[in-house]
Amino acid sequence: MPKNVHDMTDLGDGDEVTESERGAESLSALHRAVSLPDSPSPCAADRTLTGTGSVAVEPEHSHTAGSAPARPGRGGARMQKITLLLCLGALLSLSSAQLEPDPNAETEGGAEEETELFTTPTTKLAAAAANFGYSLFREQVNRDPQASVFLSPLSVSAALTQLSLGGSAEAERKLYRVLQYHHLQDSQLHSTLKNLLASVTSPSKGFSSASRVYLERKLRLKLEYLNSVEREYGVRPKALTGSPRGDLKEVNDWVKQQTGGKVNSFLTSSLPRNMGVLPLGAAYFKGQWVMRFGQSNQMESFQVEGSAPARVPMMKEDRYPVKLGIDSDLRCKIAQVQMQGDVSMLIFLPDDVTQNMTLIEESLSAEFVHDTVSALQPVELSLALPALRFSYSADLLPLLSDMGLKEWLAKTDLVKITSQPAKVGSVRHKLGVEMTPEGAQSVAPAPQPEGHALGLSFQVNRPFLFLVRDEPSGALLFIGKVLDPQKLERI
Repeated sequence: MPKNVHDMTDLGDGDEVTESERGAESLSALHRAVSLPDSPSPCAADRTLTGTGSVAVEPEHSHTAGSAPARPGRGGARMQKITLLLCLGALLSLSSAQLEPDPNAETEGGAEEETELFTTPTTKLAAAAANFGYSLFREQVNRDPQASVFLSPLSVSAALTQLSLGGSAEAERKLYRVLQYHHLQDSQLHSTLKNLLASVTSPSKGFSSASRVYLERKLRLKLEYLNSVEREYGVRPKALTGSPRGDLKEVNDWVKQQTGGKVNSFLTSSLPRNMGVLPLGAAYFKGQWVMRFGQSNQMESFQVEGSAPARVPMMKEDRYPVKLGIDSDLRCKIAQVQMQGDVSMLIFLPDDVTQNMTLIEESLSAEFVHDTVSALQPVELSLALPALRFSYSADLLPLLSDMGLKEWLAKTDLVKITSQPAKVGSVRHKLGVEMTPEGAQSVAPAPQPEGHALGLSFQVNRPFLFLVRDEPSGALLFIGKVLDPQKLERI
């Protein structure tokens, strides 16, 4: 079991207890977590939870609404508790080895022993890019907490990494710190990123990404910078012509071509003549579920905090295989839904209808997500997801400034790009996402696992947060927070 995920035995106050006492405490804790009365029936959950089979959770902490615990690390004080709510038989099957304390769990002095999760250059870089993405996403949410926000961290990281090739050693160092590269010690970082991008944009994954650096007309590109970016990333930085209409068409046509025609009108207005340097990142995702949804386009209610319910098309399946868990600290259910190409969607569904997901947002890190996914368990349940097709765009420059680059952006030292004074005038980002019912195969009749016997249900009919991840590398392809689907900009 991951070190920052509690099993149900970690409930005591430090006193030594016997194995039988630990088992009794574990049973009691499971009852509390699922709001069950003590009962000898091992599958009483479907009779004592909500009428639809949805899980009701009683918080076991004192966080007030909107407050957040310290962001968890693999040695931090805050430990996540994720419990699979199947039936009491699942707990009764715990082996004595699971109930015994791990003698290697703590090192001398009481500190937890660190386990290195990411051991290859690719997984380390993917984790760094994900952590940059989580930090940037938190800045997005803080800027506009009542709006749906989305981000494709890899496309933004790639654009800024191309930019780093043009900076002085000090400029590169500061940018690497924000990008979370400073601890990687990877002399082949650019090759590693190039290979990661090639892997996650393979056709089977349904993900495309485009990143490039543009410059205003008066800035003369240094040949060495142009060649180094092209050598590392296969794309040439480009100076624009100064023609408002022509430059608009140039940028939009390139992004459209790189994303297979899926991201249109990347820029909606002409660029200023003194734009300086423009890194841009675009991304599109339309993955295919491993299992298709049998019911689709049924208009149903999506609860919105402080407003009337929105009517949105839903895709549904009564017996859908997922991996499921509950985090009582974060007050949410978590489901992992598998897609083709070793991609999955991880959905955090708060217990309440709320725009405030600070508890979840502040917990997000590559380490936390890795441990969370490891703790989820396979079940079959009634699943309903909104069918969405939307785009989202933003200028990320103010957010990067808030992340520690304010001084850097004010006097950018891009001496390897041009000999003329140059500053970053904008960091543009646009993405498109499609969540549709298509899948590789239909859900086939099969023996019913415990989850289906309990009548479990995961109905995404209220605000939620989702991640799209490449499983082999751990790369974060997308992160999004959906508050009101009707207000999304449709593709």
